[in-house]
Amino acid sequence: MKVYTRPGDKGTTSLIGGERVFKTDERVEAYGAVDELSAFVALLTDRLRSDVSAGNYVADLQSVLSRLMTVEALFAKGKTGAEKVAPLDLDWVAWLEQRIDAMQATLPPIDKFTIPGGHETVSMCHVCRTVCRRAERAALHADQKYGVDATALAYLNRLSDYFYVLGRVLGAHYGCEEVLWIP
Repeated sequence: MKVYTRPGDKGTTSLIGGERVFKTDERVEAYGAVDELSAFVALLTDRLRSDVSAGNYVADLQSVLSRLMTVEALFAKGKTGAEKVAPLDLDWVAWLEQRIDAMQATLPPIDKFTIPGGHETVSMCHVCRTVCRRAERAALHADQKYGVDATALAYLNRLSDYFYVLGRVLGAHYGCEEVLWIP
């Protein structure tokens, strides 16, 4: 299979099922934003690999990366081709909630916004969180026009919360002072 196809030179691409659409189509924007998120999650995962004590987070992020590929495929479905993509199981949203709850149980409660920073890995969690929110907004635009998988939308919403809490947990893990925004 060739990497380049040439029809894309005119600004179109194929969705799953063969439908040709412009690269500015809301579905392409949505799966492209999730693809960007995947790249940042991979970078975060790679940074954590060198920390033996962060192995459980690496395993979690590997699962997230696999689920993000499913989300991308769900957003890339055209008018036909739905049978080629298995839906995202709602259990994965519940899995994120369980991971969030477990991490949050180890943290002191806060009632202010967290200012990102303190450690490169913590900052990368916030990059993942904000890119995830942008991907969610792009998916909502696609949903308004075409309808998208509701579980994929819920997954992205919960995933941004996961990255926020992961940033807090890793901040504590690396001994960073958590700076809260006080207006």
